[in-house]
Amino acid sequence: MIKNLSGDYETVEYENKRFVMLYDNNKTEFYPTHWHNAVEIIMPISNPYTVYTGNEEYILKEREIIIIPPGELHTLPPQEGRRIIFQCDNSVLGSVSALEAVKPSLNVPFLITPDTDRDLYMRAKKCILDIYSEYYENSEISDVKIYMNLISILVAVREYQLEQTRLTLACAKDKMVKYSDKFRLVLKYIEQNYMQDISLDTLADIAGYSKFHFSRIFRQYNSMSYLQYINIQRTHAAEMLLLDQSIPITEVAMRSGFSSLSTFNRVFKEIKHCTPSDFQHLYRSGENSISDPPEDHGGDDDAGQPQ
Repeated sequence: MIKNLSGDYETVEYENKRFVMLYDNNKTEFYPTHWHNAVEIIMPISNPYTVYTGNEEYILKEREIIIIPPGELHTLPPQEGRRIIFQCDNSVLGSVSALEAVKPSLNVPFLITPDTDRDLYMRAKKCILDIYSEYYENSEISDVKIYMNLISILVAVREYQLEQTRLTLACAKDKMVKYSDKFRLVLKYIEQNYMQDISLDTLADIAGYSKFHFSRIFRQYNSMSYLQYINIQRTHAAEMLLLDQSIPITEVAMRSGFSSLSTFNRVFKEIKHCTPSDFQHLYRSGENSISDPPEDHGGDDDAGQPQ
């Protein structure tokens, strides 16, 4: 079972003041729909493993990898086998300005298989196995090495995404560098001002493009429209505000940057697959039903290292 699940919100409990958690999981259990503020990476070791995120189904073969972004609802049905489930505190990544460039790699769930890209797959698999070793080594600098491996995975994913974008746009690498510089400024502006009204004109001016060109390139560069990106930022902010029962939903909507309660309800349901009221009710119900802490969703501590 999942520790500390209130409604569909999981509070990830890191052990011994660490910022990472790893489960060598071999339990045939149902992990209900939930979300958390941690980055989660899953890699089956024996037997395939199915993961549901939102309305998507991902069937992972052995040694394939899925990266689940923070705030993403996901469900793990009961399945036999063994898999690595790794979670890490996302705030550590967000506090380093140099990592702004890899944040788009966490916009949506990302599946890594040999068919995605062989080099990306081999690099990611090695990093996961190194994370596994370092986690149980638990030396003074193990967590530092774990984050280095995580960053290596995210950098590899972002490099792959940018190369796919470059091929789609049929442009030279020097032009992609210009796109990256411009959109880094745009994304930073959105993250700092999502609670305000953000117009297409403003974003296009920051990038130095016409509105039409900006909209087209933004979608290709980030795999979503600029409005979808803004709404995701606002919804993530609303999730945290909704956990505070003393804040009215109307105030949550306004403080998150939504222009009206109806817009907030519609967008929140599109992204989280439930209304803000349902979300708050689920959280409240989960709090009231907690008794003894359940077992974690780890496996046997003495399980052998994956090869």
